[in-house]
Amino acid sequence: MIHVMGEALIDIIVSPDGEIDSVVGGGPVNTARTIARLGTEVSFIGGISQDALGKRIRRLLESDGVHCAIEKDCAAPTTLAIASLDEVGAAKYRFLIEGTSSLSVTPEIALKVLNKKATALHIGTLAFVFEPLSQATRAVVAEMAENQILMVDPNARPSVMQDPSQFWGTFNSCLERADVVKCSGDDLDYMFPDLSNREAARDICSRSQAVVLLTDGSNGVFVLTQTEEFQVNVPEVHVVDTVGAGDAFGGGFLSHWDEHNLSRVELQDAEAVRAAVEFGIKVAGLTCQRAGAMPPFAHELI
Repeated sequence: MIHVMGEALIDIIVSPDGEIDSVVGGGPVNTARTIARLGTEVSFIGGISQDALGKRIRRLLESDGVHCAIEKDCAAPTTLAIASLDEVGAAKYRFLIEGTSSLSVTPEIALKVLNKKATALHIGTLAFVFEPLSQATRAVVAEMAENQILMVDPNARPSVMQDPSQFWGTFNSCLERADVVKCSGDDLDYMFPDLSNREAARDICSRSQAVVLLTDGSNGVFVLTQTEEFQVNVPEVHVVDTVGAGDAFGGGFLSHWDEHNLSRVELQDAEAVRAAVEFGIKVAGLTCQRAGAMPPFAHELI
């Protein structure tokens, strides 16, 4: 079983011509749904509202087979994100988060539902930025068992980080324990503006000793381990939009790792990492061919 921790929200998707749709979203929710749809047991640690939108989120998670670790809904309203799409389907985000359900998770709540028998924990996005969720994230990472894999996806959102000190404090704290760090070019442009993306990825790899997966859209995935660097290409697909693609990639990577009973030690096996990256790319590619964050089911990958 895999834990995914972070925010659950509703994405308000605005098309280039101003048409509006809404989908259940949040990077961690997209990741958890991907893992569940691929047939791997997954438990989501995040706050869900008791309002109508929160009930919609919980219904979708449960219908995909995601276990909601925090069973009690909170009174705060559901978190919202406004995703504005450009002409090629790329999304820019704004968030309505203060005083909402995503920030209801305290360290005490999170630690109560942490299962130390889980094979892996995935963290990132708004869980690095806002209190008390960022404190809860640090607390959970500190309590992880020795054999559990930690995957970090910073998924940096500059629009909500007027004061980036909280983000960096949480990221750096978790980096000390990280086994896999998945970053996009946009993440690294924001985090390391004076370095090229590959130089920044090498810096993270050196500091953390973790495997670093640098995703760069159609340009592929640049992979760094302690002993090797290599590029994995991405096949050309018809892109409807990129909403949830990076989350699907990360979920696919973890699901592949779990399904093949691979451990922390085997993350230094370059060929094992390559196979997991290739699987993640396949999962993300199918997600890009659909509107919104709609990861594929396992049978669609055959």
